[in-house]
Amino acid sequence: MQPYFFPYLGHFALIAHTDAWVVFDITQYTPKTWMNRNRVLHPKDGWNYVNVPLSNGSISIKTCEAQVLNPADTRRSVLGKLTHYKNKAPYYRAVEALVQEAMGDEADTSLVQLNVRGLAAVCAYLGLPFSYRICSELALSLPEKLPPGGWAPAISAALGASGYVNPIGGRELFDPTDFATHNVALEFLSFESPVYEVGPYRFEPGLSILDVLMWNAPDTVVQMLRSGTTLVSGTA
Repeated sequence: MQPYFFPYLGHFALIAHTDAWVVFDITQYTPKTWMNRNRVLHPKDGWNYVNVPLSNGSISIKTCEAQVLNPADTRRSVLGKLTHYKNKAPYYRAVEALVQEAMGDEADTSLVQLNVRGLAAVCAYLGLPFSYRICSELALSLPEKLPPGGWAPAISAALGASGYVNPIGGRELFDPTDFATHNVALEFLSFESPVYEVGPYRFEPGLSILDVLMWNAPDTVVQMLRSGTTLVSGTA
């Protein structure tokens, strides 16, 4: 999966249903996506972006080459956009500490590393196992170019995986016969996002995991991951 910045709850449902997580960072970077921004509640109404400005964010680079412009300023900006939760959300302090931990390395400007630290921090907070590999560091023997749906079976086969799980929204990308050729079982994960109490605010669906964690205890969030998930076979 591409490295997303504090992604929505369904991303962690996918992590919870995998034994190994491959950070897919070897193809063209796409600006203004979930890789360098996400959404939290706006202090007045609706939602607000939290952004990670890049020094080289363009389609001319690979995702593994993306660099954060100023890690310290980015951390301050993200934390600043979370302060309105302070006297309203019961788990604000825990989430603030989590963000500080994930974004605390000012010397490392890699966007991929930042996003992986975010995933790892959330998983540790929730007690979810998170065994990951970063694709650009694996020196896999892969073709230079593949169609969007061709990378998953190729990488799965190169790593000796017996199965691959993808969000069901991407089902049309994949040809089941590509996985069958590599003896890799294909499954799709369907996740139903829950509605939860957000104090004085109006609930907004699909926000960053940070919003979910603000209002819910870790055990409650883990239960959301389990109860809202269905695995569907992708076999032809």
